[in-house]
Amino acid sequence: MISFDEATELVAPLVAPLSTETVHLSEAAGRTLAEPVVAHFNAPRVDTSAMDGYAVRESEINGGRQSYRVVGVSYPGKPFDGEAPAGTTVRIFTGADVPPTFDRVVTQESVEGSGEEIILPEHPGQRRHIRKRGSDFCEADVIVPEGNVVTPLMLAAIAATDVSEVQVHRQPNVAILTTGDELAAPGTASRISYAVPDSLSVSLAAMIRASGGTVGDQLRLRDNKAAVAGSEERLIAAHDITVIAGGASVGVRDFAKEMFGALNPEFIFNKVAMKPGKPVWLARAGGRFIVGLPGNPGSALVTARLFLVPLIAALCGRGYSSALNWRKATLIEPLEPNGAREDFQRGRYTANGIMPISNQDSSAQAPLAHSNALIRRPVGDRAHGSCGTVYILDF
Repeated sequence: MISFDEATELVAPLVAPLSTETVHLSEAAGRTLAEPVVAHFNAPRVDTSAMDGYAVRESEINGGRQSYRVVGVSYPGKPFDGEAPAGTTVRIFTGADVPPTFDRVVTQESVEGSGEEIILPEHPGQRRHIRKRGSDFCEADVIVPEGNVVTPLMLAAIAATDVSEVQVHRQPNVAILTTGDELAAPGTASRISYAVPDSLSVSLAAMIRASGGTVGDQLRLRDNKAAVAGSEERLIAAHDITVIAGGASVGVRDFAKEMFGALNPEFIFNKVAMKPGKPVWLARAGGRFIVGLPGNPGSALVTARLFLVPLIAALCGRGYSSALNWRKATLIEPLEPNGAREDFQRGRYTANGIMPISNQDSSAQAPLAHSNALIRRPVGDRAHGSCGTVYILDF
């Protein structure tokens, strides 16, 4: 049985980003760029005004009271194109092109009068209130490098380069199979004797989508090794990842691994020395991944966060380790010593630090509603008092 770090080291080199596709900016949020976004022109394209006011020539300002004849107006999208001899000014608005030969904008609050003549009563100060050509970005500048997940703020920068489409990695399509004779669709279990709501499917689907994947087939299977008989090849071929939850342990009705036996899967690992989630396993068949999760919701979601989410990240082009960004946090409640297996405890990150959830039972689901972090406990980790330091991961 291998450690969590050993399992990670086995998987990470095996995962390459999926093929690319072109999407419109309206569909780009949350996708991973497969190519850098490069500016098509300078921004601003010419010198533009940063304020509403009047364009003047620096060389004509004498520091004393002086008047200017207004010879025209420059609007955003409709620049002034007339003649402007010495001693004249052009009314200008924020974002409008600064006419040639003018190199300063005085704000409208700095002048007296309006209409055909203005008076500048004193020197306007050092600020010229002009956005210089290319001061935001220049043609051929890389605005967003490849590998970035497109955010709403990035979209503003990308659109500003006059790009309407971007090249992104394809989102991995994931099948979700849950096993158990006792499972029923949420909302129906109370009407069926001995039934249990299939809470894991909806949670896994949400985790997959939040990680950048899409959800394909969702099947609720009986505890029978023939549950997918005849469908194995189609399932694997139609999905980049097939997740099967339950049936991963050593019980007489645990058949998850045998369900795909006809495909001769290559097992990357069969168990991991961790708690919760020791029965987690990972295999490949036909170049696609199969992730076997424990059946208990707590164990399944912890192992999904630690193995499925990084797998999706790598297939999306973000890199396997990008989803395993451990950071230090301060405990606000003590922890007992850890035992012989690495422990990933559910916790809650607060403004004051990290608080372990009191009920760490693998089958407990109510504590999941209050969990937002995993606390990593090495093998044999000593007891920690309040104010101790631990490593955590968003959950």
